[in-house]
Amino acid sequence: MGIAGQEVSGVIDSEGGRAEWVFPAVPDAVRTARRQVRGALREWDLDCVGDTAILLVSELVTNALRHATGPIGVRLLRRPAAPPGILLVEVSDPLPDPPRERVARPEDEDGRGLQLVASSVHRWGTRAGDAGKTVWFELTLPG
Repeated sequence: MGIAGQEVSGVIDSEGGRAEWVFPAVPDAVRTARRQVRGALREWDLDCVGDTAILLVSELVTNALRHATGPIGVRLLRRPAAPPGILLVEVSDPLPDPPRERVARPEDEDGRGLQLVASSVHRWGTRAGDAGKTVWFELTLPG
């Protein structure tokens, strides 16, 4: 599947509970990431966390598009064995700088993404990588 003439690479391992994609840094990446994440969660019968996961992936992919210029990675890891089950979601980009949470004023049109992540998830954070950073969050799965 291509975005603006560029290829999206991805893999879904239903047995292992892993899905990951790499998207080019183009505006359609947000829409395509939402579609891919929704499809994987449906395949895993995790529609119960789908809306939240998709909203937060949209926010993080949008942040990556605004601040980075390279490919954007999205990875889902389903961990049903650890009670309660956890869905780990990661969004990576080549910019090494960690995101900064800020307080948006009522008239601001942006600046709420990380606040939304922090208020909607079990845990979240960032980690540096060899080629950028990863912002991750965990959603608790109903058990």
